Amino acid sequence: MRGAVVGLLLCLVVLPVHAPFVAAETWEEDGWLRTPLAEERLEAGDEFGCAGFPGLSWANDPGAVASACRAYLGDRTNASRWGDAPLSIGTPRGLTASDHTTLGGLGFTVHGDDLGLSNGAWHDAEDVPMVEEDWYDLGRRGGSLERDVADLEGLRSALDEGGVVNLYWVGRVGDISIRHDADVVDMLLERDDVWFTTWGEAWSTWAIGRCHEFILEVVDERRVGFTLLDTDACRGANPEVWRVPTTWRVSLPSHVGVDAVLVDGTPAVDLSSERNTAVGWRIDKGDLLLSLSVGQRMEVLVNSDVNRSDLDVIEMTPQWNGRSVAVTVAGHDTTDLQRWSRRFLEVEDLRFTWLVSPRVADPDMPWLPWVGVLAGAATVAGMRYVISRDDGTSAIVKPGQGHARDAEE
Repeated sequence: MRGAVVGLLLCLVVLPVHAPFVAAETWEEDGWLRTPLAEERLEAGDEFGCAGFPGLSWANDPGAVASACRAYLGDRTNASRWGDAPLSIGTPRGLTASDHTTLGGLGFTVHGDDLGLSNGAWHDAEDVPMVEEDWYDLGRRGGSLERDVADLEGLRSALDEGGVVNLYWVGRVGDISIRHDADVVDMLLERDDVWFTTWGEAWSTWAIGRCHEFILEVVDERRVGFTLLDTDACRGANPEVWRVPTTWRVSLPSHVGVDAVLVDGTPAVDLSSERNTAVGWRIDKGDLLLSLSVGQRMEVLVNSDVNRSDLDVIEMTPQWNGRSVAVTVAGHDTTDLQRWSRRFLEVEDLRFTWLVSPRVADPDMPWLPWVGVLAGAATVAGMRYVISRDDGTSAIVKPGQGHARDAEE
């Protein structure tokens, strides 16, 4: 029993010393990812990606960081309404091209942002991605949403140039809440040429544009069918791609009008005022814009007879719904979804790519005082046990020896 007491006391002495090293490897989850709040963000069109993982080093093993964050996210929520698996990851500067290839092999197709690689995409309006690796360094265009940091005129110029404009947002730094610039948000929402999207949606749209097959046919004189085919070849080329709606510009004769558009037999939504990714249609400059996902079929009911030779698919529009510019907002290092997102919950249209990670466990370790209390209680209990079991054999001066010495003196 004495050995057990000694061992307990030794543990209580060692534990506070070892605790900082344990805390460095522990983390706390963002409980909001399991709640209706996350579901509401997905339904609205937001995306969840990865940012990092406590206790794991980007410099030592980027693959381990990405794998841990991917598992953490996948256990709590889907990445998007269009796909379950995450595509987007926020990484620090300094990773090698080989490191980014490793992350790509884990299913992360978009890495951001502004990482300083030799190749990249959307650092300016002309920096159009040509190959998949270009998305391993997504540019940061348009600046920040942070108040007193945002550049309203610079953002307006980037929007006018077109392409993909990727803004930056951090909800909190330590215990300090960051205020957003309301003027920037208002200016974005006032424009009618913007597609508000996310990293994964933008990449999937680009990937589908590289590999697609469709059928345009006249079913009868006043019924036109358009099917975006789901082929083995395209699935094999980009297995990670989400089934996001992409937009196809179809020319119609000038005398032909559209009475209705059906998708899988159901009336499709008129997207004339829509700025978030959706399935539907609209008329733009006399052309018919059809937005549908891979594998879907639309039927267009027209008010005059048409022949197949009257119709042509002009292009897949670079941005969804024929908008001239795409806008994404990356919520970096999101460890508390509720705090990061709450100021934007009532903002229509604006969409976020939330790059999430667990929180590092409280470094102050408020439980340590209880270790001291337990140590004191264990010490008292141990001493009482030793005294109660002492039969005198452990005394330094054995019984009677003191009196004998006194008598001799």
